[in-house]
Amino acid sequence: NILNPINISKMMKTIFALFALFASASAFVPSTSAPVVKTALSAVQQPDAMKTISTVAAGFMPAILSSSAAMATEGTNEWFGVDDIRLLAVLFAGHFFILSLWLGQYGDATEDDDADFFGEIDYTGR
Repeated sequence: NILNPINISKMMKTIFALFALFASASAFVPSTSAPVVKTALSAVQQPDAMKTISTVAAGFMPAILSSSAAMATEGTNEWFGVDDIRLLAVLFAGHFFILSLWLGQYGDATEDDDADFFGEIDYTGR
């Protein structure tokens, strides 16, 4: 029977899912709104030096602010949360050792070495 409450519930869920699909697809439709009026701020032209300074600041500020997390003390009042300087030296030495191994193997690699990455495999060994 079509008027069964279970069937009506299933049908409502299906219709809701269909409307949700249409709503999510409409998010990708280009906007057809009226042209935006320019504000007083857009009338002010910035000098090229100011644009350059703001671009440089936008580049290095996140690096400076996020690198402060490496100096977090985590309650030990020491960098990286390590309270023994010998342990910190061993940690850095281990990382530098692995870096030297990697650079020894791949240090002379260039961008052109992987130019045929999406091509066929070359079994000639050139």
